[in-house]
Amino acid sequence: MKINFRAFLLLFIIPGFVTCFTSCNTYKNVAYFQDFADTAKPVLVKTVPFSSPVIQTDDILSVTIQTIDNDVTNMLNSNSSLNNSTTAMPVVGSSSASTPQGINGYLVDKDGNIEVPFVGKVHVAGLTTAEAKNLISGEVNKYFNDAIVNVRYANFKITVIGEVLKPSTYVIPNEKINIFDALALAGDMTIYGQRENVLLVRDTLNDKRLVRLNLNNKDIISSPYFYLQSNDIVYVQPNKQKVAATDAYRNRLFALVAAVLTVVIVSVNKLGK
Repeated sequence: MKINFRAFLLLFIIPGFVTCFTSCNTYKNVAYFQDFADTAKPVLVKTVPFSSPVIQTDDILSVTIQTIDNDVTNMLNSNSSLNNSTTAMPVVGSSSASTPQGINGYLVDKDGNIEVPFVGKVHVAGLTTAEAKNLISGEVNKYFNDAIVNVRYANFKITVIGEVLKPSTYVIPNEKINIFDALALAGDMTIYGQRENVLLVRDTLNDKRLVRLNLNNKDIISSPYFYLQSNDIVYVQPNKQKVAATDAYRNRLFALVAAVLTVVIVSVNKLGK
C-alpha cells in the first residue's frame, strides 16, 4: 500500500495551519469605547440621568420601622420575614458567586401589595422605594408618633449570561448599577463576546423589552439603558471567532487523528514487506 504524501499534506496539514491562523482574534473585537480617540485630551460625554427603578410584583422589600419604643420596634420588625423568604441566590461580595444566602422581606403580591403590621395592605407596585417609604411612613404614623421608615430592595438582582467569565444571577446591595458594573461582577466578557451587540432583556409591568447595546460606542453612557433595573438579563453573544475557534479545534483534532492513522498505516505497510 502506497501513501500519497502530497495528498496527505493538502488534505490534513495545510488545513490545520489555516484554521489556526483564521481563528486568531483581533484587537477590534476586544476593546470597549473604540470610537474614543487614543489621546490625552479628555472627552466629555453627557450621561443619562439616573432614574430610580419602580417596584414590581414578586419583588421583595426590606421594610424597617423604628419608633421611640424599642419593644414596639422589635415587634414590628420581627415580622419582616413572615413567610416571604425566597430561594437562595448568589450574593455580590461573597467568596463564591454560588454561595447561597436566604433573602427575607415583604413579598409584593400579584396585586402589587405588601402587608405591613398594624397598617395592613399597602399598594407599592409602580412606586420607587422613596415613594413607598413616604406612603408607608404616612400610614405607620397614624398609629405611632415620629416613626422612621426605611424601604429598600432585598432582592434587586440582575442576570449576566453568555460570553462572560462568571455567568450567574447577582443580588445587588443598592439600586444604582450600570451595564459595566454588571459585566465586572461577572468577571468581564471573554475575548469572544460581541461588545457591539449586547442584548438586554428587561421586565416592565406588562411585557418584556429587548434592547441591543453597543459597548464599542462611548455614547452608551448616554443610553437610557445604561443603568440596569431589577430582574434585567444581560446576554453577551459569542462572535464569529468563537465559532471559528471551535471549528478550528475540531479540525486540528481531526488532522491529528488522521496523521496518527497515516503513520500507523505506513508502519504496518513497511512491516508487511
